[in-house]
Amino acid sequence: MEEAAWQAAPWTPLFVDIEGNAKPKPRFKTRAKMTWDDQYFYIAAEMEEPDLWATYDKHDMVIFHEHDFEAFFDPDGDGLHYFEFEINARNTGWDLHLDKPYKDKGKADNGWEIPGLKTAVSLRGTLNDPRDRDQGWTVEMAFPWSAFNRGPRAAVAPKPGESWKVNFSRVEWQLRVREGKYEKVPGTKEDNWVWSPQGVINMHVPEKWGTVRFR
Repeated sequence: MEEAAWQAAPWTPLFVDIEGNAKPKPRFKTRAKMTWDDQYFYIAAEMEEPDLWATYDKHDMVIFHEHDFEAFFDPDGDGLHYFEFEINARNTGWDLHLDKPYKDKGKADNGWEIPGLKTAVSLRGTLNDPRDRDQGWTVEMAFPWSAFNRGPRAAVAPKPGESWKVNFSRVEWQLRVREGKYEKVPGTKEDNWVWSPQGVINMHVPEKWGTVRFR
């Protein structure tokens, strides 16, 4: 994130619990930033993480079963035909499209792919090694506008002043070490930390996402 465009882009506030500020403050810091040009929507995230853990290494695996970062996009903000992308610290991604939220009997389409997607992950520590204490990881993503090709809106760059509904989420699990490897602590649930709180433990409430206005 050394490029001038990244340096000029502001960070979001630190992420909060998915249910809102009334819930405990996240254990680790997360923040993101955005910028764009005629070809791509650029997103970067910086995550504090003492235990870098990611074993999933095949595209379209269910990434959130381990630590991950997620981005959600609803180009016309109507809660329909929206997009989700998840990535882990191995730079393994999962991209999917939903015609409508699951609560409205929506179905995920794992066949939606992102030709031209660019991603990069940088680790501040050692992946899958419990013998040390890590510092964190960062991810940079460049989504081509042509990828947002479902629904009524044309898959082109937004015009200045146009708004999208967008949100970011981080899934974090409680871990223990067994036989030299990380594993989830039995009986514990994941933490969900987000940019725009949902009020419920459910990212698929698009009306609760943040609003991004392109300038």
